[in-house]
Amino acid sequence: MNISEDFYSVQGEGITAGIPAYFIRLRGCNLMCGGSKAKLVKEGKASWWCDTEAVWKMGNEVSNDELIGKFQQAGQLENILGGRTHLIWTGGEPLMPKNVDDIGRFLFYVDQTYNSNRLYNEVETNGTFPLEKQGPIFQQINCSPKLSNSGMPESRRIVPAAIQSIMDHPNSWFKFVVSREKDVEDIENDYVGPFNIPESRVILQPASDSMATLPGVTRICMELTKKYGYRTMPRLHILAWDKVTGV
Repeated sequence: MNISEDFYSVQGEGITAGIPAYFIRLRGCNLMCGGSKAKLVKEGKASWWCDTEAVWKMGNEVSNDELIGKFQQAGQLENILGGRTHLIWTGGEPLMPKNVDDIGRFLFYVDQTYNSNRLYNEVETNGTFPLEKQGPIFQQINCSPKLSNSGMPESRRIVPAAIQSIMDHPNSWFKFVVSREKDVEDIENDYVGPFNIPESRVILQPASDSMATLPGVTRICMELTKKYGYRTMPRLHILAWDKVTGV
């Protein structure tokens, strides 16, 4: 598979924040939130931009054996096989056809080689590709649908069949990047209302990529939680490492 970066760390976002995790960032994405190199942000057409753009645009082909070797080098193979360390498939967009096919082949390889069915796979998706019924088994879906604050047009960021397939997964969560009250209004108008997403499955995530802005945006999200009832979750990796990636 074409991997931009992989590393052992801790899940910093979403409902499983704080869990030991091995991240596998796959190359490529079908969206460009904030525009390439934050062009749309600079033009005032978006309020945030993808903070991993520089990483997911690069990548190297890694074989199944090589990826297993990386787990071993990190001292995490047994923990991964036992589900104690989660595998986090991220990007870019891991549900793009090539990426999801590669994930499926890798998980089949692990099952055949180690006879292990206790892996805990989380996939982090933008919600524009439907889950395949015969595709890889993901124990958890972390869906981050894009709002108007991303600068992406509705026709590209809202794919009803994809959202519905994720809704049908028994352990799916919808995590939205938020920096202002209008973002919550967009959440309700574009997603919660049309797709009947339960309030309990919605997470507000501060639109921040640095310690300089994280406290202020987190306070905004907390106030919006008090007003609208949606859960706010922190960005622990920024709190711990600021802008550093791959840790």
